[in-house]
Amino acid sequence: MFAVIKTGGKQYKVQKDSVIIVEKLAGEAGTKVSFDEVLMAGDKVGTPVVAGASVSGEIVRQTRGEKVIIFKKIRRHGYKRKQGHKQDLTIVKITDIKA
Repeated sequence: MFAVIKTGGKQYKVQKDSVIIVEKLAGEAGTKVSFDEVLMAGDKVGTPVVAGASVSGEIVRQTRGEKVIIFKKIRRHGYKRKQGHKQDLTIVKITDIKA
């Protein structure tokens, strides 16, 4: 059985024991988390969410994504700006899907 959940403004297709990388969630490694915005569970499609459905998981670890370089330049004006960014991420292992 699979489910489609929404967290951090993105949607993820998950199954039991799958590992997903999502936007940063509060908590340390080993903390239990629950996703209540279930858009689809098995063959049930929500309007917009499936009533009574939830997906639970466990935080594996907190990490950061790859560095993204932001570079701005205006030709012939001597204007150059370089900036880097690393997004905070959370690795979550899905433990249970309740439809």
